[in-house]
Amino acid sequence: MLSFPIARIVLFSLFAAALLPGCTLSRAQIRRADAVIAATTDRDLSCTRADHCAQPSPLLDAAARALAASTPAQPVHVVTLLDDSEPALAARINLIRAARHSIDVQTYIWDQDDTGQLVLDELVQAARRGVQVRILADQLFSFNDPTLLDRLARVSPNLQVRLYNPTFHKARTEPVEFAAGLLCCFMQFNQRMHNKLMLIDDSIGITGGRNYQDRYFNWDDSFDYVDRDVMVGGPAARQMAASFELFWQHKRAVPLTHLRDVNRRVLADNAPGSWPPPHYRRPQRVAQLLQVAEDAAWLQAWLVEPTLQVGNVEYFSDLPAKTDKPDKKRVQAFTRHIMEMIGSARREVLLQTPYLVMSHRAQRIFKRLHRGAEPPRIIVSTNSLASTDAFAVYAMSYKHRKRYLKTFGFEIHELKPHPPGPAVDYDLANLGTDASTLPPETASPASAKRTRLHLLGSRGSGNRPAPLLSEGRRFGLHAKSIVIDDDFAMVGSHNFDPRSDHYNTEAGVIVYDHTFADQLRQSILRDTQPENAWVIAPRQSAVPVLTDINQAIGSVSESLPLFDLWPLRYATSYELNPGCQPMRANDPGFYACYQPVGDFPDVALSPKLIITRFITAFGAGVRGIL
Repeated sequence: MLSFPIARIVLFSLFAAALLPGCTLSRAQIRRADAVIAATTDRDLSCTRADHCAQPSPLLDAAARALAASTPAQPVHVVTLLDDSEPALAARINLIRAARHSIDVQTYIWDQDDTGQLVLDELVQAARRGVQVRILADQLFSFNDPTLLDRLARVSPNLQVRLYNPTFHKARTEPVEFAAGLLCCFMQFNQRMHNKLMLIDDSIGITGGRNYQDRYFNWDDSFDYVDRDVMVGGPAARQMAASFELFWQHKRAVPLTHLRDVNRRVLADNAPGSWPPPHYRRPQRVAQLLQVAEDAAWLQAWLVEPTLQVGNVEYFSDLPAKTDKPDKKRVQAFTRHIMEMIGSARREVLLQTPYLVMSHRAQRIFKRLHRGAEPPRIIVSTNSLASTDAFAVYAMSYKHRKRYLKTFGFEIHELKPHPPGPAVDYDLANLGTDASTLPPETASPASAKRTRLHLLGSRGSGNRPAPLLSEGRRFGLHAKSIVIDDDFAMVGSHNFDPRSDHYNTEAGVIVYDHTFADQLRQSILRDTQPENAWVIAPRQSAVPVLTDINQAIGSVSESLPLFDLWPLRYATSYELNPGCQPMRANDPGFYACYQPVGDFPDVALSPKLIITRFITAFGAGVRGIL
């Protein structure tokens, strides 16, 4: 245990290491760096045509038709649910290459793996042919290489990059600065921009849960995410444009020359090298993706035919830096609207979230719904400890299982680590990438119809899940979606947890259409099927008196903010027996058809398992920021 004087010395050292160099740059330093960039930026264009050599795109064309057909009283939208990872990435590439005027990109994570390099290089090429490209990325987990940012600052006058809420005005955050940020400026440091958006020509946009990292597109060899986006063309794109502009102009969106390490790098090098071609770990896989992104038959089968024409669609976003003015309702517009949607449910709420940690506001809403005369059914799809890479967050979900089941009436399904449904999407995204040539069915998949089976959050490829007893490729849930009464549905970035409620800015699309809601509902329910998920249910009563005593002790233990140490929890995980049909946990025949598989099935004894138990016992105070 550190004595008080030693603790003060340690804290002072942390602050000194981070703060002594100075948090902000002088105006003169910024002007000098701006002048260097203006003098050394590559101004050559690869295209001189008025349309900036935009390639044809049925996706952008459909959006243009929707805008032309819309009136203020009767909007028209084209909406495509992007469940599968290959169409989600191909749609982005297709739209970037089709852009005629502008591309705006907003994201929480931008890694420099194959996915990150591919999308970034496509944006650079779009800027070089004359398209105005703006990239706004949260600083903490994006572009932490000052040399890369120096090159991006000078690659084209049409490309601009800003980082949101940089720690101590730097692109790269060292560990000591991370600690100092938590200690000195917790509220600002803890508030992140979690929005994800790609907007093309203010006409069509993609939003949802995916960041720019291999895991989100099934390109990580060991651990990938089950995720989801939605592509929307029509008047809602104007709402996306307005939201992006608010973030772009906000004081926390910092230009590159205002960052201390990037500024220093620019001033130290008056002649940076040319933009280097990407170096892909799996170039054949990238070549396949680029091929299908321009294949008319593939686009027709995977992105045009599944598109729906609908009426009312709304894009909602919290305002930037919502922790600055938490009492203003407009600041949390998206969060408030989600809660209103849930509170209006009559028959069913279908919720998919990677982190089942409810804010106080959400708890009040679900408690009220469950106490109603005819409570709606609440189905929840979330992660197990075996599938999540955020085990600290899972510990809080595990702590409150009894409350979720009894007080809120949740039907909880936790994703298995090796689900066959998501594995099919992985195989499709990597089909033929180890071969020397692309197979015919990849080049023209319209003739080969594919079967669809279907602590700060996720931070990067280094954030690995707990070790398992089993082997094989692993998946974790990252999709954030909700369907209410099969009438309207939301796809976005909001995790329905305290962090999304109070700290991060979030965004998403709400579609008021029965067909779309049914599509999303079926997609989520596939992830709850017995082959893909375990069911969480109360333990079967073996000895009634002992069971009642155990539950009473467990209830007291769960209510404690500290020392929640009782090992026999109210509920556990169940697996469907062979030959039985799936049923709800409150069905009289449930225990005859389901067998218990333990609280943490398939998880090996490891430090992460021990820490999960420790946080369950002692970590209630940090629930709001996990």
